[in-house]
Formats: sequence, structure tokens, C-alpha cells
Amino acid sequence: MELVNHLEGRLLFAVPKKGRLQQATLDLLSGSDIQFRRETRLDIALVKNHDIALVFLPAADIPTFVGEGRVDLGITGRDQVAEHEATSPSTEYSGVEEVLDLDFGKCRLQVQVPEKGPIQDAKDLIGKNVVTSFTGLTEQYFSELEGHTSEDGIANGEGSPRRRKLKTKIKYVGGSVEAACALGVADGIVDLVESGETMKAAGLKAIDTVVTSTAVLIKSKHPSSQKLVDLIASRIRGVITAQQYVLCQYNIPRADLDVARDITPGKRAPTITALDASDWAAVSAMVEKKEIATVMDRLTGAGATDILVLAIANSRTG
Repeated sequence: MELVNHLEGRLLFAVPKKGRLQQATLDLLSGSDIQFRRETRLDIALVKNHDIALVFLPAADIPTFVGEGRVDLGITGRDQVAEHEATSPSTEYSGVEEVLDLDFGKCRLQVQVPEKGPIQDAKDLIGKNVVTSFTGLTEQYFSELEGHTSEDGIANGEGSPRRRKLKTKIKYVGGSVEAACALGVADGIVDLVESGETMKAAGLKAIDTVVTSTAVLIKSKHPSSQKLVDLIASRIRGVITAQQYVLCQYNIPRADLDVARDITPGKRAPTITALDASDWAAVSAMVEKKEIATVMDRLTGAGATDILVLAIANSRTG
């Protein structure tokens, strides 16, 4: 109770308490210099260097707490945000706003059926049993697949169309969704796929994708401190940029500078510095980490020398 009394005046920031997004989220907070110590068995931690309190929640619950304004900010999967919006549509005062794509936790919510079964198309599941943890998105998906709105509502000029009762039977399970087909509970499932190994091990195959997901930073429509939200977003954006880029430095004849600019345009433009040798220049530019080996090869071919690649610990870029 004493900890709860210290929440007054603090921005509440929800983060996953466990699961596939937790460690990457904690690394992001560390890189953003959000300092805290979480006591054992406590789901609230006070940030030492900012008026922020971290609230550790299941990733699936974070859009609800943010959407209702119970917490100001959160990190969760875009799949969880979409599920929340499928069951609780946004209003003027409720709902979440996406602040930033965090570029980790990538996965797909997919319709899956037995590999050796007769079903080849999602339409073949209409009227059958489908098991999922994402009932809102699954009902929305099959509603669109089935025909989905009452044509009578439109024909009679009654305004917005009415949704018919689904023929497809959607059943909720909280975990081990991939076992549902083997146990005879379902003809198909809708579940998250990352590498696909679990799906293959369960003898399943994907026949359609409902949602493509990644981790996102979300905020409520009326956060207690927009200034702190902007500060956190700026820091997190800087950490993500530092993870994605390296700093490439090299020397090159001035006659070849135009070629060098094409190879390393940088985020905005390369930095070019004069050398004592008047016909040479030093160039520094940010390069995507995944492209750096190819870029170095091209620079060498263009006549660059003394090519160095430096890690970026943090950044603030436009």
C-alpha cells in the first residue's frame, strides 16, 4: 500500500511482466536510461530519475489499461492492440494511439489447419470449429469471410448494417492453442507464429494471415504528462536508431565524392571534412547495420581507404 501512495504525480508506464516481449522491453528501458528496481513479487516499480512508475502487466491486458486511461503509456504487441480494438472500439475519450514501432517481437497471427488434412482455404473453415486466444480478431475475420453483414439492414435503409450470427464456432483457449486440432477440439486454429517451428512440430500449416505484428509503444488519448511521453518516445527512438545503424568513416579522393555520397547518403547527408592533402576528403555517415558489409565493398571499389565502422551507443536523429 505504501508504494501505491507514491504513484501520485507520476506517469504510469505499462510494460510486459513476462513473455516474448519482456526482455527486449527491459533492454530498451535500460538504453533509454529509465532507472528502476523491481522488488520481488511486486508489479509496480518507481523510476528513480523521472516522475514515472512502471506497471508490470500481461501484454494482452496493456491495451485495455492504456485505452481506459488507467495507465498513460505502454509497450505491447500490435496484435494485442488490434484484439483490443476489435472488442472495444475507440471513442473520443477511450482507445489507444500508437506512438512508435519498436521493431522487435515480429510475428504473424495466422489461420492454421492440419498439414495432412483436407482444408486448403480459410473459407473451408466456415461453419466449423476454430480455437484461438484472439477471439475478437478471429470473429472479425470470419465475419468478413462469411458475408458478414445483414443485407436486409442495408436494403431497408436502416443505416449501418447489422452483423449476422457467425456460422463458424469460435472457441477461446488461453494457451497451447496448437494442440487443439490434434485433440479433436478444433478443425483449425488462429494463433501467433514467429519462426513457424511450433506450428510445424504440431503438424499444422498456415493458410492465411489475420494480422502482422510487432512491438509498439502506445499511449492513452489523454496522458497525464505529454511532455514525459514525448521524452520517453524520443529516447526510445534514439536507442532503436542506434541498434539499426553504425557510423561509417573513410577517406576518399575528392574527385570520387559524388560516388561516395551515392553509396553513403547518411540519414540526412554525409559529413565531409577536408584533409591536409587537398585532393582528399574524410567522410562520415550513418549506415544501416544490415547493409554495412556491402557498403564497405562498394566504397573500396570506388577508391575509398581507411574505412572504419563504429558502433553507435545512442542517438537523437531527426
